[in-house]
Amino acid sequence: MSKPIVVGINGSAGSEAALTWALERAARQKAPVVCVHAVDDRWMSPDFQYHELIRESGMELLEKAKANAKNQAPEVDVDVQLRHGSPGSALREASKDAILVVVGGHDKHWMDGGPMTDRALQIVSASDSPVAVVPAQGSAGKSGVVVGVDGSEESLQAVAFAAAEADRGGDELTVVLAFRSPARWVERQLPESGLAETIVEEDRIVLAESVAGLGDKYPDLVVHQRLETDTEPAKALVDIARGARLLVVGSRGRGGFSRLVLGSTAHAVLLNVPCPTVVTRVHKVKHGD
Repeated sequence: MSKPIVVGINGSAGSEAALTWALERAARQKAPVVCVHAVDDRWMSPDFQYHELIRESGMELLEKAKANAKNQAPEVDVDVQLRHGSPGSALREASKDAILVVVGGHDKHWMDGGPMTDRALQIVSASDSPVAVVPAQGSAGKSGVVVGVDGSEESLQAVAFAAAEADRGGDELTVVLAFRSPARWVERQLPESGLAETIVEEDRIVLAESVAGLGDKYPDLVVHQRLETDTEPAKALVDIARGARLLVVGSRGRGGFSRLVLGSTAHAVLLNVPCPTVVTRVHKVKHGD
């Protein structure tokens, strides 16, 4: 049997959208789906009188999800798993045998003036497979695939994933490289340096190299290159992908520290998911400190 698409289930509108999105993908790829719900019972005593009630509630949630899945996509083989521990830990274990993990987009709550998200960021950080984060509104009526690049090996993996996805779906692919231009005071300290122009030219080359070979591999794929020269990468990706069917980003970029699993751009994008967004983790790449 082929590896499954794993879907995190928690009863929210986001997880329902994630299940619908996963089923559509599974039907196209002829892959099974496994719905996973985690009972976080780490704080419970074995003698806790409601322990079994909580477990039964979790199974009811999974059975409901399975019934909904069968109604939506009867041709897809759907299984359910009730796991124990934190959602991040449970989905990390499930991701080891999955082709993709799918979770609903985070909910924002406000505490002390700042946003506090749910488990989506933890799941993306911990997963051994690519992770799709699907907002509650889904991607109905949208088209096109957007991918962010920066010249890193991870971003090239993201391009490979995005190009294959766009070609399968008959979508156009937009490859985006964005950066913030040097502050004016920096340029004033370097008269006649042409610093900004040099950066633009170097990144134009990086952008072109990122799509090199796609025309040979996917001769019918339409590829657009966008160089955003005065925008933070995450903001550029979120704005450009608002009308897209899918956004793809690498787990870390060329500025990432070797000990960080999730880079700052991917982190910022996941706080403002504009459409179904895949964070790739095709294979591990070693970084120098």
